[in-house]
Amino acid sequence: MKRIALKSIVLGLSAAALLAGASASVQAEDKFVTIGTGGQTGVYYVVGQSICKLVNRGQKDHGIKCTAPSTGGSVANLNAISNGEQDMGVAQSDWQYHAYNGTAADKFPNGANKDLRAVFSVHPEPFTVVARKDSGIQTFADLKGKRVNVGNPGSGARGTMEVVMGKLGWQMSDFKLASELKSAEQASALCDNKIDAIVFTVGHPSGTIKEATTSCESIIVPVTGAEIDSLASDNDYYAKATVVGGTYDGTADDVETFGVGATFVSSTKADEDTIYQVVKAVFENFDRFKKLHPAFANLKEADMITNNLSAPLHPGAVKYYKERGWM
Repeated sequence: MKRIALKSIVLGLSAAALLAGASASVQAEDKFVTIGTGGQTGVYYVVGQSICKLVNRGQKDHGIKCTAPSTGGSVANLNAISNGEQDMGVAQSDWQYHAYNGTAADKFPNGANKDLRAVFSVHPEPFTVVARKDSGIQTFADLKGKRVNVGNPGSGARGTMEVVMGKLGWQMSDFKLASELKSAEQASALCDNKIDAIVFTVGHPSGTIKEATTSCESIIVPVTGAEIDSLASDNDYYAKATVVGGTYDGTADDVETFGVGATFVSSTKADEDTIYQVVKAVFENFDRFKKLHPAFANLKEADMITNNLSAPLHPGAVKYYKERGWM
């Protein structure tokens, strides 16, 4: 009996070992990918989370597990992709251009990233200025001498603000205070009267701006003038934009500004099949994707695979688009 019992135990252990080995083998085949996003109250965070949600729904079929942590935003994502720290990320169209072409050395210390690849574009992002109603700010020029949140280093909003300031010949010293708060912090700072205005390149409606305009009396400020016209006309990655009136409390009429597009990017370091499966997860669940945030409601497949893309398309994306007959 003892021999039988011992034999049974050995067989049981062997079976368990085989099962554990098989499980480990399956786990080893899983691919873990990371999408860089932005602040947790911004639309970039929703973009990344939404893509991962759709990818993870099909994990049993393709073995890809997707995560989308909060990050510093466009520039931080593009540098992380260049350094191999992220597989994919969301970035403004202007910073995609600069990262690929190496035309903003102060933002991209590695120089031109010719391995950068576009996957698709997402929603339009107007450059948006929100000011306390009691601040006296009615135009962009009125920001001079005020307390302004210029955005956290590494964010696309900060980078675009610096471009506008450069065009106008402004310095940070022109503000009474140039704060560097993250997107999740700026609405409360505005309504706590710690700052007079915030600048934010973002898709609308934005949770941050809704918070700012409902928690205290605030207005959307136009960003117009010859210098802004020149930015929009001289650069393919900029365009005139409008924040639709009634989107936020305190601003009933349309507000003119300029803007960029949110884009989804990767690099040649990401293999073709992974990007193919990510793209497939989005476009084969497109109606579901568009319902995940109001900024996605008017997206069109044809625009997403052509607009605002400065870097070459990733081969994995091209493979899917050709299968659909879009290319």
